[in-house]
Amino acid sequence: MTTCRYNSLEPAQAPLVVKLGGSLYARVPGIVSVLRTAERPLVIVPGGGPFANAVREVRADNDTAHWMAIAAMEQYGWYVASHGITAMDLLRIPDRPTVLLPYRCLREHDPLPHSWDVTSDTIAAWVAGTLGLDLLLLKSVDGISAGGILLETVSTPLETNVVDPAFLPFVLKKTIATSIINGTDPERIRKFLAGHRVPGTRTGTTF
Repeated sequence: MTTCRYNSLEPAQAPLVVKLGGSLYARVPGIVSVLRTAERPLVIVPGGGPFANAVREVRADNDTAHWMAIAAMEQYGWYVASHGITAMDLLRIPDRPTVLLPYRCLREHDPLPHSWDVTSDTIAAWVAGTLGLDLLLLKSVDGISAGGILLETVSTPLETNVVDPAFLPFVLKKTIATSIINGTDPERIRKFLAGHRVPGTRTGTTF
């Protein structure tokens, strides 16, 4: 496992962790068509989507719900992979866009609290921090807003329903360079992966 941040590479060439939000479930085919042609290595962390929603309805205890929700991420990951992207269950930097099936590595490391305050957002941040990579969150909104205005940068924790409650404190403490953009626009994703500035929210202290 490497923690190199690939400082010698141009941003559009450096490996990147991409969290594919569960709210984008219906748009997976179009998003995957963009991700799989990216000219850089991607570690794609799946959200939970409808599979995690089913876990919420069970109302299990926190420990049980935690592992059920990660298993839900794995199901979503297989769905993403079925559209033409390789899947892996080892925590490593691949040489091409690849979907991470997270259950195995999270069972081995168990790095995060077992709580609904921690969802696939913070799990993706942990993956990025462990691999020493930047993080892109694909959401169904443009980013984090306050008072109806999109925040271009966030440098302190704030209350928002765009990411889980643990996410901002985690990425800010770990100084993980993070971008949140609207994944419903494939062209916006394409431009971001090519190194262009697009609307969204950037977090962390390294920008």
